[in-house]
Amino acid sequence: MKEIDASKILHRPFASNFLKRIGRGTAVGMATGLIVTTFRKIIDTTLQGLNVIYPYMRTHYLMLGAYLIGTVILWLIMSRLLKNHLFDIVGSGVPQVEDVLHDEHWMSWWSVLWRKYIIGLMAICPGLFLGREGPCIQMGAAVGQGLAEKCFKSPRHETKVMIACGIAAGLSAAFSAPLAGALFLLEEITYTFESQTWLTALTAAIASDLVTLLFFGTRPCMWLPVTYRLPPATYLPLALFGILLGILAWFYQYCLINIHCWYGKITWLPRNRRAIIPLLLVVPIGLWDANMLGGSHVFVEVIAQLPRHVHGFQAMMMLLGVYFIIRFVFSMISYGAAVPGGIFMPILVLGAILGGFAGCLMIRFGLIPAKAYINLVVIGMAAYFGAIEMAPFTAICLLTEMVGTIQQILPMLLVTFIAYTVNDLLGGRPIYGALREQMAPQAAQERNAKTGNLNY
Repeated sequence: MKEIDASKILHRPFASNFLKRIGRGTAVGMATGLIVTTFRKIIDTTLQGLNVIYPYMRTHYLMLGAYLIGTVILWLIMSRLLKNHLFDIVGSGVPQVEDVLHDEHWMSWWSVLWRKYIIGLMAICPGLFLGREGPCIQMGAAVGQGLAEKCFKSPRHETKVMIACGIAAGLSAAFSAPLAGALFLLEEITYTFESQTWLTALTAAIASDLVTLLFFGTRPCMWLPVTYRLPPATYLPLALFGILLGILAWFYQYCLINIHCWYGKITWLPRNRRAIIPLLLVVPIGLWDANMLGGSHVFVEVIAQLPRHVHGFQAMMMLLGVYFIIRFVFSMISYGAAVPGGIFMPILVLGAILGGFAGCLMIRFGLIPAKAYINLVVIGMAAYFGAIEMAPFTAICLLTEMVGTIQQILPMLLVTFIAYTVNDLLGGRPIYGALREQMAPQAAQERNAKTGNLNY
């Protein structure tokens, strides 16, 4: 029997079109990286400025009055830009992008790109509790669609691959986390592992991250000095912590999905004008503590360093409780107000606060040393995010890349898996899929009537 040699089995050299797809994915990643980098830089600079402006306004009431007038003007401009474009622009944009990939919607990519960028800055820069990652993901998708249609002249199925590349690149550039960007695409958007699409998207994620490195450096975007290894004796209380996080994850999903219904009871205020509510409510929060404003990376660092500045168990627990209530309630108010913004960072901040609770309790009962407090902060972020998003792989990878450590993968996996399971048992759903299902009637109205007077 004659053996078949390699030339009959392997492809001919340079016959594959994979290199072409890699090149196009790189182009999408670099373009997305440039756009997201400026978006991040403006938000970071503005939020730093709020830490100067708000303390000044506590004693200068004329400045406070001028700031309020400027807020009203900003609201009027935002309302005007949102009018007739609510469906595509408000919220994180992830459910809308999922609709595109499922052939249930198609973006006007240029309109989405510039409106999401401008209105996203108008919503996040004043300090609303919204994340930058949602807009970055949708802007990346718009970049992918635009390059596919205008530059590559791609057919519809290849255009969707470029949109997928933009999604991965957008999240990668938002957090300097290319692996998490690619995993997010698989775990929460496509639900499939098609190798060429996944590798092309990973290329885009790497390219976008390389662009952000030129501006922000190689330091992880939320570096926390985790050095202590939690011993096996802590795993039982960690499991109890996971159960609590799963219950609170379900409660977060319940409130987030219902917030649109609760806002709907405000019949006297048009949907495109509801931003005035959080824009005014954020002012007293900023006057109390400007570090709380925004997504916010800075506030996670505040939580991580809280034991250095607050002494006493009761004082710590009370302050963390106040932080959690304000962050939770105002995150809902911000997201439900028909403005662009994501939920990644608000969830991570809430998880950090809950991790602070658990850390304080475990230190109090002698289960861990004080230096392990920061371990619980990181675990809380990963597990709460993983349970709400129902995306444990993305959660673990994202926190590992953002924090810059792999010291505690096993306890992080344990708590995240337990929180995920509890939320699933309570009836939780992947949050973006749930929001997409909720907005299905509005999506149908958008397709049929071509109107943007929608609430998501």
